[in-house]
Amino acid sequence: MADQKKVEAITAIDVDFTQWYTDVVLKAELIDYFSVKGCMILRPYGYAIWENIQKGLDGMFKATGHENVAMPLFIPESLLQKEKDHVAGFAPEVAWVTQGGSETLTERLCVRPTSETLFCDHYSRVIQSWRDLPKLYNQWVSVVRWEKTTRPFLRTTEFYWQEGHTAHATAEEAKLETRRMLDVYADFFRDFLAIPVVKGLKTENEKFAGAVDTYTIEAMMHDGKALQSATSHYFGDGFARAFDIQYSDRNNQQQYVHQTSWGLSTRSIGAIIMVHGDDSGLVLPPRVAPVQVVIIPIAAHKPGVLEKAQQIQSQLGASFRVKLDSSDKMPGWKFSEYEMKGVPLRLELGPRDLQQNQCVAVRRDNGEKIVLSLDNLTADVQSLLDQVHDGLYRKAQNSLDSRIRSAVGMADFADLIQNKPGFVKAMWCGDGACEQKIKDETGATARCIPFEQETIADTCVCCGRPAQKMVIWGKAY
Repeated sequence: MADQKKVEAITAIDVDFTQWYTDVVLKAELIDYFSVKGCMILRPYGYAIWENIQKGLDGMFKATGHENVAMPLFIPESLLQKEKDHVAGFAPEVAWVTQGGSETLTERLCVRPTSETLFCDHYSRVIQSWRDLPKLYNQWVSVVRWEKTTRPFLRTTEFYWQEGHTAHATAEEAKLETRRMLDVYADFFRDFLAIPVVKGLKTENEKFAGAVDTYTIEAMMHDGKALQSATSHYFGDGFARAFDIQYSDRNNQQQYVHQTSWGLSTRSIGAIIMVHGDDSGLVLPPRVAPVQVVIIPIAAHKPGVLEKAQQIQSQLGASFRVKLDSSDKMPGWKFSEYEMKGVPLRLELGPRDLQQNQCVAVRRDNGEKIVLSLDNLTADVQSLLDQVHDGLYRKAQNSLDSRIRSAVGMADFADLIQNKPGFVKAMWCGDGACEQKIKDETGATARCIPFEQETIADTCVCCGRPAQKMVIWGKAY
């Protein structure tokens, strides 16, 4: 007989959120640690979530006309140095290769932390005419950033992501692309991950190195902290001038292209864990869950039970990602295991269910049990999975809405940040010195200047001078 012990308990989510998170990523078998600090091994279950994220997002990219490419891993130092603001922003995080085999390299090679310079070098050779534009490229790769403090999925030395890089004839086209892709990310978070986000513009202090404008989607985690979940950058023609990316326009005049880049990483898996998880472990949105439905036969040794379970697996397998657990572990152990792994829907089938032509469905998000007829099972399962997704989204939206508060003065602002975790809406004069003072005194950063502006007050929350914008502030991962 198999070991019948229950799945090992995890730390309660509201007792020690950091330890809870570590327990979940390890015990749900998402990752394993590696001997290089900050690097993680994505185990099959964790990688399957990433594959489903890739599949969904890649389809959205291709629907908007983007093509996948693959750029090299290494960037010569001379190439990286061409855009000074860009290289200055990434210099502290860059890993360098100085030796190849037994030979010392004549020029250091950077292990890509991001690929703007690679795409620019390529675009400078392949873009000649207005007929070559726009270039709508994306790649799925890993990148390396030498982080001082690491945590699985949230901040790692090496991580997987996609990075889109586009070139356009005009500033207007590039700006539209930047906002369009931000909307794609927000839609993906809503429709696949069941996570609501706040969309907005980053401040000058917080924007991407080398960008004219950086846009972001910010999600709120269970502990009230923000997670920058995806970003989209408008570069203007700054990179084009540095790399001499010019084209002949319709009047045969030489013009510089205008560029964008945008990215989403395995950090999104961290968002799923920290937004939806509970004391039992993962709670996975159905559209990215590696297993959407698990079938648990009860008293599988009784006549017909296992055979019917196999029949149901075959039937549902045509439409969903289904697993049948026919192992000899006790049902209670299986229930705990698949709760830990966040499987959205569990189907229980025993001898009495067979007699009544039914099974019992159990929703992972709220524990509700529903008796389903076997005659209409595929449609009913689809309906329940959609209900799970919608329920997760509503719960997350309610949590977000209830923890966005307003502050007019610094005393109220500091009190909210310290004692009521969440986002704070407050006015800002636009001075980076005030932004830095708020960060130094409270630990909160400007998450974004939201597109949906409000007037909380007429003056800056920090200095009392006339306000320019309402900003969403908060502590962040």
